Amino acid sequence: MRKWLGWALKLGLVGLVVLAGFAVYLDAVVQEKFSGKRWTIPAKVYARPLELFVGLKLGKDDFLRELDALGYRRESAVNGPGAAAVSGNSVDLNTRGFQFYEGAEPAQRIRVRFSGNYVAGLSGANGSDLAVARMEPLLIGGLYPAHNEDRILIKLDQVPPYLIDTLVAVEDRDFWTHHGVSIKSIARAVWVNASAGQLRQGGSTLTQQLVKNFFLTNERSLSRKLTEAMMAVLLELHYDKREILESYLNEVFLGQDGQRSVNGFGLASQYFFSQPLSELKLPQVALLVGMVKGPSYYNPRRNPERALERRNVVLDVLAEQGVITPAEAAAAKQAPLGVTQQGSMANGNYPAFLDLVKRQLREDYRDEDLTEEGLRIFTSFDPILQMKAESAVSETFKRLDGRKGVAETETAMVVTNPETGEIQALIGSRDPRFAGFNRAIDAKRPIGSLVKPAVYLTALEQPSQYTLTSYIQDEPFQVKGKDGQVWKPQNYDHQSRGTIFLYQGLANSLNLSTAKLGLDLGVPNVLKTLERLGVSTDWPAYPSMLLGAGALSPMQVATMYQTIASGGFNTPLRSIRSVLASDGQPLKRYPFQVQQRFDPGAIYLVQNAMQRVMREGTARSVYNQLPASLTLAGKTGTTNDSRDSWFSGFGQDLLAVVWIGRDDNGKTPLTGATGALQIWTSFMRKADPLPLDMPMPDNVVQSWVDPHTGQGTDANCPGAVQMPYIRGSEPAPGAGCGIQAPANEVMDWVRGWLN
Repeated sequence: MRKWLGWALKLGLVGLVVLAGFAVYLDAVVQEKFSGKRWTIPAKVYARPLELFVGLKLGKDDFLRELDALGYRRESAVNGPGAAAVSGNSVDLNTRGFQFYEGAEPAQRIRVRFSGNYVAGLSGANGSDLAVARMEPLLIGGLYPAHNEDRILIKLDQVPPYLIDTLVAVEDRDFWTHHGVSIKSIARAVWVNASAGQLRQGGSTLTQQLVKNFFLTNERSLSRKLTEAMMAVLLELHYDKREILESYLNEVFLGQDGQRSVNGFGLASQYFFSQPLSELKLPQVALLVGMVKGPSYYNPRRNPERALERRNVVLDVLAEQGVITPAEAAAAKQAPLGVTQQGSMANGNYPAFLDLVKRQLREDYRDEDLTEEGLRIFTSFDPILQMKAESAVSETFKRLDGRKGVAETETAMVVTNPETGEIQALIGSRDPRFAGFNRAIDAKRPIGSLVKPAVYLTALEQPSQYTLTSYIQDEPFQVKGKDGQVWKPQNYDHQSRGTIFLYQGLANSLNLSTAKLGLDLGVPNVLKTLERLGVSTDWPAYPSMLLGAGALSPMQVATMYQTIASGGFNTPLRSIRSVLASDGQPLKRYPFQVQQRFDPGAIYLVQNAMQRVMREGTARSVYNQLPASLTLAGKTGTTNDSRDSWFSGFGQDLLAVVWIGRDDNGKTPLTGATGALQIWTSFMRKADPLPLDMPMPDNVVQSWVDPHTGQGTDANCPGAVQMPYIRGSEPAPGAGCGIQAPANEVMDWVRGWLN
């Protein structure tokens, strides 16, 4: 017997040593992870902040859409941050404040008054006028780590009233007094479960739950439970209750958004209510705390009745424990669940734009920086313009899909600000939520007649030889290449126009005259113009390049037209404005860059011809939907067999490029005018751009000319029109009115075209 006792004592001592060693190991694990970086936080990507000021082009309806996207509550009277009240043409709201690159923007009470599509008044809480007020930016997505775990970190001083009391009352009422493990809670759970004959209540403390989520798996075994208890005790030995509670609030699992988990109350509040956690009311707090017991089982979107019942049980518990009064519980029970229809974490909502942001960020940051360090990325993305672009695509295809072959087509769209080069909206597919092949960036297709402004710009940079009213020939011709093959271009309608004005070749997208002009200029010179416009190509100097046989992506086309729209100043397209570290420290700015590439006078003349595309040429259908007073410039593009439909055009503050085609490069039933132009027009009608108003450069003069001959004439002569010229290239003043055209057959066509 004594021998057996000896062995038992030795085994006991060995067990204690092993247990002590295990405890030391667990203690090291707890301290190493809990004292260091506890979470990998994905980078958050934000839209541009809406800056309000008197004179801003912004309608009330668009402003309210932005407030809805930001999760502002519509109330009869403004009560705290995140609330808005609408009265006639005025909107009262309390902004939330935000930490921007330049510093913190405080929350404030403001009133915005609208007149038509403009902000007519902006005042503060005391009624005094405000120069500017900046809204917090919309979170549009994130760059997530491989494990697809996400959270919005919060601190205890950011939690709403009742949250801590509710969590403790429902999940661990002895939290403030136990040391990691609660014998009382375990005994109470055993009694409740035994009385009910089923598992109704758990005995784990909040500390144990945190340990399980933070360090362990969901395995159900005695060894795992004992490990959990030991680690909970060790955790409370080293860290105070408030720190443990704050970690729990950020760690607890509260749902699943596709492949991505919703961790912590901060993110859950945004996901289910589209509101910051600090703005939640009692019924919302009770719902989230109730979901801790079973996030999937009590998911309020999938199981609203079950979730409502659970929320009301939580409210009853609060009343029983005196956290709230019975009257407050009864009132809270009358509130609806109030969850949004869809999750608002914006994961995948704008995949094309987020793809662009990722590509640009990877030029400066490692992947782990983007997925683990909690960077905050501020972009130029405009959610209002994106919504209008998506609506234009959807509505146009609904109208076009009845045509044979349209259903197989795809599209891409790029929207920029011509003055800054900032990308404001991006669509990479007919389905704007499609996160695969990004056609806006990666679909390189022949651009057809979109290349023609480069040809005419090359000519107009030589004012001693070419003006808008120079005569050029639109006649059939052929060119034999070095390989012996013959290139024989033709106009879209297979007709020739004879002698025409130079601007008419661009306005009417005539292939014969454009190709002949380009050959006279030299194909290499036209390709150099393209490079100066911002497009790096490896196109061979073949004559077919003059009619758009070369391929570009919609983004590259936008770069090219951006230079034309901005008066000859090349402004590289950008989507990112600045980057902040997780602690709010500025990391990097992406400043506006500009370089003058062309004489403003030559650009002014090209813009004039492109305005004629809209008024008189291939895009004149635009003004069936847009007001005639709206000055716009643009160009249609159609490739062989209508395989690609393009349009690129701009006003003063908006440039948009649209492409339609098939991924397999098959034929479509659409030209540039019947396809891409339709989406572009629908978008511009919704976006309401400012009319193009490029100041006339110092080296440009306006001269009166006869519209039939292009010769100088008197301003009082019948039909006399003004045309811009580079100074010194304008026609000499005419001797009088009624000068006959030198080529009757040409001028007959001109008269018919003008009529």
